[in-house]
Amino acid sequence: MDQTTLLVTGGAGFIGSNFVLRALEKTSNRVVVLDKLTYAGNLANLASVDDNPDFEFVQGDIGDRQLVDSLFERLGPAAIVNFAAESHVDRSIDGPRPFVESNIVGAFELLEASRQFLDTHPDNRSSFRFLHVSTDEVYGSLGETGAFRETTPYSPNSPYSASKAAADHLVSAYHETFGLPTLITNCSNNYGPFQFPEKLVPLMILTALEGKELPIYGDGLNVRDWLYVRDHCDAILRVLEKGSPGEKYNVGGNSEKTNLSIVDTICEILEEERPSAKNQALAGKSYKDLKTFVADRPGHDRRYAIDASKIRDEIGWTPEHDFAAGMKLTVRWYLDNLDWCADIQSGKYQRQRLGLSS
Repeated sequence: MDQTTLLVTGGAGFIGSNFVLRALEKTSNRVVVLDKLTYAGNLANLASVDDNPDFEFVQGDIGDRQLVDSLFERLGPAAIVNFAAESHVDRSIDGPRPFVESNIVGAFELLEASRQFLDTHPDNRSSFRFLHVSTDEVYGSLGETGAFRETTPYSPNSPYSASKAAADHLVSAYHETFGLPTLITNCSNNYGPFQFPEKLVPLMILTALEGKELPIYGDGLNVRDWLYVRDHCDAILRVLEKGSPGEKYNVGGNSEKTNLSIVDTICEILEEERPSAKNQALAGKSYKDLKTFVADRPGHDRRYAIDASKIRDEIGWTPEHDFAAGMKLTVRWYLDNLDWCADIQSGKYQRQRLGLSS
C-alpha cells in the first residue's frame, strides 16, 4: 500500500494492538486508533508507538456516529479495520447486552458511516476497504472430522458468537445491497502478547505461577485451532492489500489442540523457564499437579478447525510460527511483563471464573 490512513477500531485491545504495532512496523501507513478503552483495552499496549508521528489515538465509542463521521471527514481513510468487539464467551453468558450493543449495533454504525462517506466521496470508492475481523465461532461446533470453510453455514451457540454472526451478515449485506467494498476475516483462537488474563493461555500462565489450581472445563478435550496473534495480523495486512471486495477469508494456525494439551504445554514451558522446584508458591508441587477439572460452561462447542486454503491459495498467506514456537514466545512474554499483567488486573477482574450462568 502507498502512504494512506488506516482507521483501526478496537486498536488498544489484544489483537487490535498487535495489528497496530505490526502495521506501523511493516507498512508506511498512518494508523489512527479509535478505542473506547473498556476493561480489555489498554493504552499501555500501544506505549511503544506513542511518539510515532504515523500513529494517533482517539478515545471513543464506535456507536458514536458524530465522532465516527468526524473522523471519516478529517482522515479520509483508505480503510477501516474493525476489531472493536466484546469477545469473551463467558462474559456473554453473564450479560449478553454489551455484546449486542458493541458487536451488532456498533458494526452497523461503522457500516453506515462508511456508506455515507463513500456517497459523499465517490472517488474513494474503488480504493476504500471495510475489513471486519470476525471469528470461527460463528460456524458452531464440528464433529471429530472436517473443518470450517468460508461456505460453511453459520450456527452460533453463544451470545458472543451470535452477535459476531449478525455483524458478519450485516457486512455482507452492505456489500451486496450498497456496493460497500467489504472484507471479512474469520480467525481461529489467537494467543500471544497483550491478551487479557481472562482468556485461557494468559490465565493458565499467571495462575500457575501463583501456585493456584488450574481450572479446566469439562474433560478438557474441547478442540480449537490455535493461531499466534502476529501471524493473524500479517494475514489481515495481506487481505487488505490483496483481498477481493465482498469476499471472506478464514485464517487459521494449522494447530488443532485440546484445552488439556494447551495447559500441559504451558506447564512444560514454565518448568523450563521458571522451574516449579524454585517457585515457593507451589510448595513442592509441579505445575501439572495444579490441574483441576471443573463443570463445563453452558453451550461449550466441542471442536473448531479452520480450512485456510483460500487465503493461502488466493493471497499467499500461511502462518510463520508453529504452535511450539509461538507458545514459547508467548509464555516468555508474560514472564517478562508481569508488571503489565498486574496493572491491567487492577480493576474488578481478578481471574475469577465467569460465565457460570444461573
